[in-house]
Formats: sequence, structure tokens, C-alpha cells
Amino acid sequence: MIDPVELQQMRYVVAVAETNNFTRAAQRCLVVQSALSHQIARLEHELGARLFERTSRRVRLTAAGAAFLPVARQCLDAAERAAAEVAATIGEVRGHLALGTIPSVAAVDVPAVVREFHQRHPKVRVSFAVGASNELTEQVRQGELEVAFLGIPVAARPQGVVARELATERLVAVVSPDHHLAGETSIDLRSLSEEIFVDLPAKTAGRAQSDLAFTAAGLTRQVAFEVTNADYLTRLVAAGLGVAMLPPSYVATMAGLVAIEVVDAPERAEYLIWGRGPRSPAATAFLELLGHAPE
Repeated sequence: MIDPVELQQMRYVVAVAETNNFTRAAQRCLVVQSALSHQIARLEHELGARLFERTSRRVRLTAAGAAFLPVARQCLDAAERAAAEVAATIGEVRGHLALGTIPSVAAVDVPAVVREFHQRHPKVRVSFAVGASNELTEQVRQGELEVAFLGIPVAARPQGVVARELATERLVAVVSPDHHLAGETSIDLRSLSEEIFVDLPAKTAGRAQSDLAFTAAGLTRQVAFEVTNADYLTRLVAAGLGVAMLPPSYVATMAGLVAIEVVDAPERAEYLIWGRGPRSPAATAFLELLGHAPE
């Protein structure tokens, strides 16, 4: 079993590595800087190698520090999981829950669910990763995330994970209020193919649903602006740079946009996914809150 002092030293090393600053690391760890510096110096002495290069301007990892850091994180994660498993035996949920979500998830009010989860289990630390569906799926497969919310074409299905479909939506065209299409009540893909588009990067799940629909209709379109984040995508559309295709429930939360029905629009399916391996007590409790208790 790892000595508590060694665990604390590892926490200090991780904090310094992540902040690149001894003062900020000490503030994060709620200790005085002299105590943190002393423990790291003691660890370096025991290891026989310096973990950080210190100058008056910056702090950075040495080669030895870069090799030590992932091991330290693994030890801290293992210790946290062990404590969580012990707490679960007496009915207490604690530890860490790593969640992932696309920005435009609409089937679940993620902030509201996390608020309720925190009220029920205040000792669980929750971290969020916001990204593209394909990236989140891979992170769940690799165990970097435990639970994620995705949005992918209805013809696709998440691979290598446990998946539960939450909802499907037919996309709508979205334009700025002064766009020449803003007065239309409906439109088709052929007419839209003549417009300039703002979209997510090629080969992402959020982009694929529109690309597949235009290809299936024998049409091409011009994507002049690619954005990695759906929230910023809507800002470019609001600025009048082009048209986007988005889920209507997501568009409803955005001001300054006009949604137009697309009669032959593609559909998007939203999924809740989690890993196939062992789950932490926190992940199990979160899935149970959503009504998707693992078997």
C-alpha cells in the first residue's frame, strides 16, 4: 500500500506540473509553498533525480519528471478508486466521475442532471470533457471517460462501448435574421446546396450527418467555414457568414438565429454511452440517476 506521505508528494508534483508554478500549486493543494517545496525536494532526494527545472521565470518538468508524472497520476487515481470502492460498501458514493458531452446535446439537460447528482453525492468530484462524438467515444473506450453524451447520424451506432439511444431529431437549417432565407418557412436540400455553409470539421460525427444527406441526394455543397465547437459555429452563423444545420432543440437555446424546416433533412441520434469494463461507484450512481442502470 502506498504511504500517505508518498501520495501527498505525488499530488504536489501533479499540481506543480499542471500549474507550472509552485505558488499556484500550493494554493491548489491548500498548503503553504514552503511545505510543498520541501516535500517535492524530499521526493527528489529519495528518487535521486530532479523532477523540475526551476528558474526565476518558470518551472518545467525534467526528463525524469516527465517520466514520473503519468505514474504519479495512475497511483493517485488508483488510490482514489480504492477509497471509493471501500466507501461504497457502507453506502457512500465518493471519488471521481469523468463525463464527456457534445456541446449540442439536447435529450438530457446535463447541467441539471449533474446538479441533482451533486446534491445526492456531494463527495464525488466531477470533471467534464466537451468535444466531438468520435473523440468522446474513443475516450470512453480507452477508459479516460466513464460516461458520455453523443450525437451521431441515425445510420451509425457507437462501437466498442455500451450505448443507449436517447432521442432522434431531424436537423433544421439555421441562418441569421438578415439572411436572405430568414423569411422561409421550409426549404429542401437542393436549394440549400446553393448556399455557403458553416460546419464542423470533416469526418466528425456532427459534420457527417449533413455530408451523408447531401451525398445521398446527389448534391454537393460549399463549406467555407469550419469550426471545432458548435457554440462558436452559431456565432459565425449569427454574424451572417453562412448556413448551418443543427438540431432544433439546440437552436432553441440560442438567441439571434432563425431556424428553417428542411423537408428532406438528415436525422441525428443522441446516445448515452459508457465503458464495457468495471465501473466506479460514481459512474454507476450517475447512470442509475439517468434511469440507465447497468446490468
